[in-house]
Amino acid sequence: MTTTLITGANKGLGHETARRLVAAGHTVYLGSRDAGRGRRAAAGIGARPLVIDVTDDASVAAAVRTVEQDGGLDVLVNNAGIEGRTEGNGIVAPADETVTTLRPLFETNLFGTLRVTHAFLPLLRRSTAPVIVNVSSGLGSMARITDPTAPAYGYPGIAYPASKTAVNTLTVQYAKAFPQFRVNSVEPGFTRTDLNGNTGVQTVAEGAEIIVRMAQIGPDGPTGGYFDAHGPLDW
Repeated sequence: MTTTLITGANKGLGHETARRLVAAGHTVYLGSRDAGRGRRAAAGIGARPLVIDVTDDASVAAAVRTVEQDGGLDVLVNNAGIEGRTEGNGIVAPADETVTTLRPLFETNLFGTLRVTHAFLPLLRRSTAPVIVNVSSGLGSMARITDPTAPAYGYPGIAYPASKTAVNTLTVQYAKAFPQFRVNSVEPGFTRTDLNGNTGVQTVAEGAEIIVRMAQIGPDGPTGGYFDAHGPLDW
């Protein structure tokens, strides 16, 4: 039985990924900052609720203890993330971006991914087929945001793309450091979720496709790569 943890999974892409992996036979820990929301979301799909705030060391440490006591971990999906827009407000423009406005995105998207990965490394190293999936974005691709013909070129903000480019760096460096792991970044696509104010153009089922696929790769699968539903992406 494959045991999987998905952060930020009480709704959106994380919840759909959890649902599909439970259906595929995984034992899934549905990670959520809010215990009540997590319990309700997990109960509906047969997952195990797990309170985990990726920005809080104590919360992450407690989650590690719970998973370890239950038996261990094979797959980690670092899905928790924020884009930065709030209700009634758009994306922060470059002229208005400051350390204060940028910091929360790095705290969740980058430092949260690093915090959770580092904390669960001892459990993953005990697995016979450890997998890490980092949910990135096409906006993290320098190739895409510098290509005037690509949709990503028109994105106006700094913080979100920068945080996801940094996540991609984590992916590459972890893959090199742990060749026995399969570590990859994925681009779900512009999906309708609360993260972007439900402005996306595809469903969560479509967006979760590549996350689910990469969470199930075997020991001979790719590592250190960057993928969307159609295949490899340029960094």
